[in-house]
Amino acid sequence: MQTNPTYSSLVAVGDSFTEGMSDLLPDGSYRGWADLLAGRMAAHAPGFRYANLAVRGKLIRQIVDEQVDVAAAMGADVITLVGGLNDTLRPKCDMGRVRGLLEEAVEKLAPACRQLVLMRSPGRQGPVLERFRPRMEELFVCVDELAARHGAIVVDLYGAPSLSDPRLWDVDRLHLTAEGHRRVAEAVWQTLGYDPEDTEWRTPMPATLPPGWAARRVADARFARQYLLPWIGRRLTGRSSGDGLPAKRPELLPYEGPGA
Repeated sequence: MQTNPTYSSLVAVGDSFTEGMSDLLPDGSYRGWADLLAGRMAAHAPGFRYANLAVRGKLIRQIVDEQVDVAAAMGADVITLVGGLNDTLRPKCDMGRVRGLLEEAVEKLAPACRQLVLMRSPGRQGPVLERFRPRMEELFVCVDELAARHGAIVVDLYGAPSLSDPRLWDVDRLHLTAEGHRRVAEAVWQTLGYDPEDTEWRTPMPATLPPGWAARRVADARFARQYLLPWIGRRLTGRSSGDGLPAKRPELLPYEGPGA
């Protein structure tokens, strides 16, 4: 891999993880690791262009249908693709279908850019991860195989101890905090061959006393009321949190910072 490469453009493809939830900005929009990465890359390449096609809640079929061809046609230097995890969290999931769709996406995107970036997504410690771990790991085996076959690079977030720490996850227990997104941006940055700005992004956060029993029960009740029950309701009715929402940054335009 080259050191300190010069890339002139970036297109991000995916779901809420790539959209940037829950890295909330004061204006109510989300920033996230892809925006942070674009800002860093832009500092090294005048005229740098950036598009982010991600929409929260998207399944891999929707990503393939709605984002992949658009991204391929943009002719960017770097394309990031993260998808399929929402599928693995569904009660019923056809992993063969997920693998096939992911392969379709990679086959279209790899020839359309200088460097395709895939990821092994992070997982928060807790019962949700344990329940769905076999599916997630099956997805990551597929990611590794596709990367080897098509010359993509893989950012291993799943294997980073720091990113499993619940303190780096928002109260919804599904999305990273601002600090979590910063560490993901650093991981992608280094994997692309740039000089590290934080060599310790994988390092676990300093230990602190865990919250007491009462505080945990209050947090559990809040989580169930505000996030779990609405999530279950959407699953039962076939709705998604991203229904009707446009892509975050649908055109490949010069990057000028947040809100650009």
